Amino acid sequence: TLSPTWGIYSGYELCENTPLREGSEEYLDSEKYQLKPRDWATAAREGTTIAPLVTRLNTIRRAHPALHRLRNLRFHHTDNDALIAYSKREGSDVVLVVVNLDPHRTQEATISLDMPQLGLDRHESVPVHDELTGRTYQWGRTNYVRLEPGRAPAHVFHVRRPSAAAPQNGGAGVS
Repeated sequence: TLSPTWGIYSGYELCENTPLREGSEEYLDSEKYQLKPRDWATAAREGTTIAPLVTRLNTIRRAHPALHRLRNLRFHHTDNDALIAYSKREGSDVVLVVVNLDPHRTQEATISLDMPQLGLDRHESVPVHDELTGRTYQWGRTNYVRLEPGRAPAHVFHVRRPSAAAPQNGGAGVS
């Protein structure tokens, strides 16, 4: 969601990450070097694929005009460098994303939002709907987040204007 365009190498969805050689950024099983059959059904059965997450992210990207542009990217402060928070706004469509950059450990932070960048008053509180989980929270200028790799590595929030529906799950915290 950070960039309006993205691509992944075949095998990435199966979390293949063996380097070509020590310290290399290239992967051993890259289609750059070979054609490799992959067992997608077994990966899905064993839970070793991120294909459903990639599919969901693509669906979210198609549904939100704010995610179709690059130059509308704005970062928000987190008090933990292992988490990144950014938003994109296009007209009335506002998307706020919080991502755990640590693939091994749960990370927590307080996210401080630049409310005017979201098209909101500094002291406003609005419902944010997580497009990944379906849950809705009430967020203001500062918010607690806890993200777990493998379970909830990110939130992709649709920021709802005050005239939008009330939140289904109250509270400022997010887990």
